[in-house]
Amino acid sequence: MNQETHKRERQAFPNMSSQTWTHPADQAALTALKTIPGVDVLLQKFIGATSETSIRLIHLASAVRASHRQFPQLHSLLKEACRILDAPQVPELYVAQNPFFNAGTIGVERPFIVLNSAVLDTLTEDEILCVIGHELGHCLSGHALYKTLLQVLLKFMFLALQVPLGATALMGIIAALMEWNRKSELSADRAGLLVVQDPTVSYSLLMKLAGGMQANRMDVNEFFVQAAEYEGGGNIFTSLHKLLNVILASHPFPVVRLTELQTWVNSGTYSSILSQNYRTRADEKKSEDDILKNFKAASESYQEHFDNSKDALAGVMSDVFAGLESWSEQARQGMESFFDFAKKADSSQTPPATEPAESSSHAAAHTAADTPQATATATEQDIFAALERLGDLKQKGVLTDEEFEAQKIKLLNRL
Repeated sequence: MNQETHKRERQAFPNMSSQTWTHPADQAALTALKTIPGVDVLLQKFIGATSETSIRLIHLASAVRASHRQFPQLHSLLKEACRILDAPQVPELYVAQNPFFNAGTIGVERPFIVLNSAVLDTLTEDEILCVIGHELGHCLSGHALYKTLLQVLLKFMFLALQVPLGATALMGIIAALMEWNRKSELSADRAGLLVVQDPTVSYSLLMKLAGGMQANRMDVNEFFVQAAEYEGGGNIFTSLHKLLNVILASHPFPVVRLTELQTWVNSGTYSSILSQNYRTRADEKKSEDDILKNFKAASESYQEHFDNSKDALAGVMSDVFAGLESWSEQARQGMESFFDFAKKADSSQTPPATEPAESSSHAAAHTAADTPQATATATEQDIFAALERLGDLKQKGVLTDEEFEAQKIKLLNRL
C-alpha cells in the first residue's frame, strides 16, 4: 500500500439508498435480466448446490481476512467506507495472493469483499478506499447474488449443462449476465467516488487500472484525450469491432468508465449528493409504475449518450432508443388504466357502510336477479380488455410471468 497523500474528514450520508448511485443502464439491464426464463432456476440450482458457505470457506482457507490485527489499515478503511455509505453491517474483507489487479464481491446472504494483493501493491491509500467503496457499492446494491451466479456458471460450465435448459438458452443467460455485470460496474464506480469524495482519485485509479502502478510516467489529462479518441469517430465497422471486443469482457474498458464517471460528475448530480440531496431508504417504497420510471430513465440516458456520441453505431441506434420513450408512455397509460379498473372492481365488491352485509350466496342471487344484463356484459368486456392489457404489459417485459398470472387469476375470479 503506497503512502496516502492527504487526510481529511469525509462526510457521511445517513440512510442513503443504493438507488442514489445506480446507473440507469445498470437498472435497465438488471430489469431485462430478471425477465429471462431460466434465471430463477439457475439461482436455485447453482447457488443452492454450490452453497455460499463453500465459496466463503475457500477464501477462509486460502486468503487473509482483514481485522484489527490483520491488515488493520485495510480494516479501518472498510469501516470508514461503511460509515460514509451508512452500511447496515460491515462485510468481511479478504486479501488474496494474486498478481492480477482486481477486486470482487461474492456471496448472497452474507456478501464479502476480496482484494487481490496487486491492488495493495499498486494503489495509494485513497485509491484503495475508492476500491473498497466500489465493492461496498456492489454489496449494498444487491449485485452480489447475480455476480456470484455468473462466477459459478463461468467456472463450472459442465455443471451448468446438466440444468434442464437448452445450450442456447444457457448461453443467452450468461450473455445477459455479462452485459448486466458490465453495467453494474458503472454504478459501483459512482459509489466509490461518493466514498473517497475526490474525482481526481477515481480518475487516477482508472488510469492505473489500464496502465499499472507507474503513475509518475502517466498523465490523467492525456488519458482523457485517449478516452475521447476511443469514444469518437469511426465508421460502422469500427463500432462493430468495439462491440465484439467487449462482448466477453467482465468489465467495461477503463476509458469508458472514465468517461461515464466524468459525465456523472459534470452533470451536477455528484455535487448535489455532497450537499445532502440524495434518495433515502425510506424513499424506496415501490409503486406500480416504478418499472416504467426505470425504463424511461434508461431511455433518456441512452438517448442522450447516443445524441452526444460521434460513434457511427451510436448514430444508427439513436432512433431505436428514441422510440423507448413513446413505448414507455403507452405502457404507462395501459398500466394506469388497468390499475384504475382494478381499484373500481375492488370498490364495487365492498358493501355500502349503511347496509348490512349479506351472505355470499344471498348476495350472488341478489346480483343475478337485480343486475341488468347490459351491466353484466359491460363488466365482462372490461375484464377481457384488462386481460388484453395485462398480456401486452407481459409481452413488453413490464410484468413478470408470476405477476401476470396473479393478476389474471384475480380478474377471472370476477367473471
